[in-house]
Parts: sequence; structure tokens; C-alpha cells
Amino acid sequence: MKKALFTAALAIAGVFAGSQPAMAAGYTQTKYPIVLVHGLFGFDSILGIDYWYRIPENLRADGAQVFVTQVSAANSTEVRGEQLLTQVKQILAITGASKVNLIGHSHGGPTARYISGVAPSLVASVTSVGGVNRGSDFADAVRGVLPDGSPLTSVVAATVDATLTALIQGLSGQSSLPKNANAALTSLSTAGSLAFNAKFPAGVPTSGCGNGATVVNGVRYYSWGGSTPYTNVLDPIDAPLLLTSAFFNGKANDGLVSACSMNLGQVIRTNYIMNHLDEVNQTVGLVSIWETNPVELFRQHANRLKLAGL
Repeated sequence: MKKALFTAALAIAGVFAGSQPAMAAGYTQTKYPIVLVHGLFGFDSILGIDYWYRIPENLRADGAQVFVTQVSAANSTEVRGEQLLTQVKQILAITGASKVNLIGHSHGGPTARYISGVAPSLVASVTSVGGVNRGSDFADAVRGVLPDGSPLTSVVAATVDATLTALIQGLSGQSSLPKNANAALTSLSTAGSLAFNAKFPAGVPTSGCGNGATVVNGVRYYSWGGSTPYTNVLDPIDAPLLLTSAFFNGKANDGLVSACSMNLGQVIRTNYIMNHLDEVNQTVGLVSIWETNPVELFRQHANRLKLAGL
């Protein structure tokens, strides 16, 4: 009787824990290691809170090898890309794998694409989650107020680097990484993104809001993201993202990136009920209860990579 009650209690608990993905042995066991690349003002872990909230452990639970990288919180795509390249080579040496599956969020998307551009033989796939692949209207608005080369821009960028960027990198144990908020802003602007895409066009749609090439130089490209800036009344970040969404002039966006800019390679979906931070299960899991949980999206994608032989 007690055993039956215990089993029933577990079943009921499972109903109310719908945000937690069901486990299946080997479901996320990809052929190549999964490497996560954070976005602007990102980190690996600060004060016990992971940038990729509850994502790595849920991928590992069913067989995936997962590595969380740390690149400059604010810098150009190329500088961040070189930092990532060093870590990818280290991961390959540690694991004995010949390639990695790169998953980048926000600025991590083009950062990952840099690796597939300069060293495609090391990359099995690149997945862009809420990636800034064709610029951000919000970055353009900021650049309009802070034009490159102006005295005001120099002062503001230096202040950001000395405060916010330094704080993030210091708390995450990466204070030695170079900081350049102005270079980051350039990379995330439409002009900066187009210049980067001219050098590294793989997977980027050539026009409109469609899919890009899904396989280039042996690397497979994927993307997904959200288009709802405000998703959870309990999340303190949602209100600011609702404000920044006004800079997109009616275009579907997640508060910081337009849905069309997210498109890369095989577009899974860019209209999830998620904002820019929901895409990595932030803030601390306060996401929409009406949408597939972000953790489950990462698990599904790991299985997608597995089934593709990656």
C-alpha cells in the first residue's frame, strides 16, 4: 500500500514538474562534444548561477559531453572567436574527438560561426540560438547615439569596460580577458554583422527571412529563437526587454534580436514564446508556462544532432 502511494505521489509530482524534461538513456548522446558559447555580457557561472541555467546537466544526464566556454564578455566577434578557437582545440585534445558541435547564444552565434569559417575541419555543426546573424536594431539605435570614434563613445565604452564588463569577468574568474565594449557594439550592429558575413557567409540567408545553406564545408547549420519579449510577470528582466523591443519598429523580436536576424542554416523555429534570456532558461528558469521549456529544446536538439550522426 505504501509503495502504491509513493508511486502515485511520484506520478502527481511529475505532472506539476512539467518544466523538467523526461530522461531517456542515450537520448542526448551526440557523436561529438557539445560546446556552449555565451553572448554579450555572458559568463560560464557567477555566484553559483550558470548562464546556461540547468542546460548542461540535463544534456549530460542522457549521455552528452558538454563543455561551457568563457570568452570576453564584451569584445569583437573576431577576438571572441580566437579565444573560442583555443578552447575548442583544448576540448578536442581532452576528449580525443575530431570535431565539436558548437551552440552559441546571442553574440555566441557569430562567435561560433567564426570557428567554422577559419577551421571548418574542427566543427561538426553550428547552432545559433537567438543569434545576431544579421545585426540588431537595438545595437543600431545605441550606435546612433554613440557613433564610432566620438569622444562620448570612448568615455561610455571605457566606463562600461571598467564597471559592468570587469565585474562580470571578475566574478566568473576571467578578469584577464580583454574588454572592448565599443568593438562589441560594432560587431552586433547591422553594418558590423554585414561586414562579418561578407567574410563568413556560411549558413546566412542571402535575402529575406528564409533558411540559409544547411551544410557548408562539411559543417551543418541550425538556428532557433523566440519572438515574445514579455513572457513571465515574475521575471524582472522582462520589463526592460519589452522596452528595448520598441526599437524594432513592429518586427518580430525577442527584445534584443529580430526573428529574421536569428535565421541561420536550417531554421527550426524563431517564434517560440521566449525572450532573449528565456532562450537560455533565464532568469533562473522564469520562462513562459505556455511554451516548451528551453531545457527541453536543447535536449531535443542534442537528439537531432545525434540522429544526424553528429
